[in-house]
Amino acid sequence: MHILMIAAENDALPGGKVGGIGDVIRDLPPALARQGQEVSVVTPGYGQLSRIEGARQVNEFSVSFAGKRESLQLFKVPSPHPHAGVSNWVIEHDLFSAGGAGTIYCTRDREPFATDAHKFALFCTAVAEALNQGLLGEIDLLHCHDWHAAPLLLLRAAAPRYRFLQEMTAVYTIHNLSIQGIRPLRDNRSSLESWFPDMLLDRNVPLDKIVDPAHRSCINWMRAGIVLADRIHAVSPNYAREILQPTDKNDHFIGGEHLEADLQQASEEGRLVGILNGCDYSQIPPRQLGKGRLAQVIDKCLQSWVEGRSSIPAAHFYALKRLASWQARRRADNFVVTSVGRLTGQKCRLLRESVEGRPVLESLLDELKDGFFIMLGSGEADYEDYFTRVMAERDNFLFLQGYSDELAQALYSFGDLFLMPSSLEPCGISQMLAMRASTPCLVHAVGGWVGTVDDGVY
Repeated sequence: MHILMIAAENDALPGGKVGGIGDVIRDLPPALARQGQEVSVVTPGYGQLSRIEGARQVNEFSVSFAGKRESLQLFKVPSPHPHAGVSNWVIEHDLFSAGGAGTIYCTRDREPFATDAHKFALFCTAVAEALNQGLLGEIDLLHCHDWHAAPLLLLRAAAPRYRFLQEMTAVYTIHNLSIQGIRPLRDNRSSLESWFPDMLLDRNVPLDKIVDPAHRSCINWMRAGIVLADRIHAVSPNYAREILQPTDKNDHFIGGEHLEADLQQASEEGRLVGILNGCDYSQIPPRQLGKGRLAQVIDKCLQSWVEGRSSIPAAHFYALKRLASWQARRRADNFVVTSVGRLTGQKCRLLRESVEGRPVLESLLDELKDGFFIMLGSGEADYEDYFTRVMAERDNFLFLQGYSDELAQALYSFGDLFLMPSSLEPCGISQMLAMRASTPCLVHAVGGWVGTVDDGVY
């Protein structure tokens, strides 16, 4: 069977990852290939992935999108760690680098998801046309990941030119139900009517099945994926159970996020399954790096982040100062907490919540005393600013605003405790990577953590 995975991220390619979805798209295809399947992965090129050494353009084609003809280029790109039976493809268009070359997600637009929804709608149209022209080979199964790939399922259901896609089974993976890609139905450049003016919606897909339950004038791409896929896959069995229940913010429970009715129906129809993510244990990293080696990795990353800038973000300025003081103060008996992740409300809100009048982060730093907390990540500006302010005030907190895989791997194996302060984690990969390096984790008993972390076991 030839499986085509459609996703926003792919960590098999340098620069192709932002979060956990990139890890899954890196590791799942080889696992399937080892079981005798052929797997192709296609993502946008973001103006950068097509420049990887050895990448070659194999075709140029055009699509009808938003009332115009758009020209796109298809590249086959080698992975630094190739695997038999796995192919990596990227599609390029100027829109895919709207946030700058190499930027996967755009957050600067005042309209939530406006730029991203526009580019992923074009990307999915391009995938449909590439399949129509046979450019990706003979495909048996479409595997769409998160809301970014859901437009392909709508094209499959309601665009006459792409109805042939219904001959292929379509699987839809929910990596994070809380991010749904909601955009207007019409009267906006980044809207369903603008992208697909000729789509036969009511005839083939009842509009009320794909609109947002709370905003009836908007399409909800996550909901569209759930409704239109033949099978739905959640990334852990416990998360598959949790999303059948309504979200209760008062009880700090994140469940179906207004889509529980659709998911309950899918479960009753036998279309919903939970399968736990995993990670590769074939190469276990060393338990702990020396302080000097970690400092070198941090310094290398910081220097690369500030290189060529006429001015640098405050986070990098304070991090360079904190690194110097950390090197001077660090002793063998200093307790070190590490954390790696996206800086969003879901991932970091608990650190800012007040307990007895103080933010949890500040209480944690007090509790550490001579210990240190090293945090790596980037994301929402409000969280980046908050962690930068705390770093400026507290000498036992080092915040590294950005991402480096080398640095992330070093932090997984360096600390005495790995902290994941998320209020929700559908599965989570960081805890697996930390435990693989023999670092215990502090997590909440929700989502995939229930199936991956044994309480009190070291």
